[in-house]
Amino acid sequence: MSSETEYAPSPSDWVREAVEKIEAAGTTEPAGFNGMSVVLMTMRGNKSGKIRKVPVMRVEHDGVYVAVASLGGAPKHPVWYYNLKADPNVTVQDGAESGQYVAREIDGEEYDLWWKRSVEAYPDYAEYQLKTSRKIPQFLLEPAK
Repeated sequence: MSSETEYAPSPSDWVREAVEKIEAAGTTEPAGFNGMSVVLMTMRGNKSGKIRKVPVMRVEHDGVYVAVASLGGAPKHPVWYYNLKADPNVTVQDGAESGQYVAREIDGEEYDLWWKRSVEAYPDYAEYQLKTSRKIPQFLLEPAK
């Protein structure tokens, strides 16, 4: 299998186990956190070129999603942040439905609007922002045209 189609499971146990649950069930439903839903992002690794999969909290409005690069308030960005910067084309699975999306990092008023939505969907994001000096990035995931 070439690196362009090879799936590389996450070295993080919780990510790998969540992806396995989603793939076994065919839906994102069994992989939620504290009763809150997730979506599964599939992207290309920026260094390896391999397929990477990561669940992120489900923040959606009018068919557009946002991926919050919080890493639990860690001082650094999650690895997938760099994947999206290098190749913004992603597949998003929400429940049993999947589609092609294009990611773009947002700022300004757009950031503020989506940050409010993100915190409403997953209140821990507000706590994560207090734990780090970096502004937690957000990527809009818009349907590919």
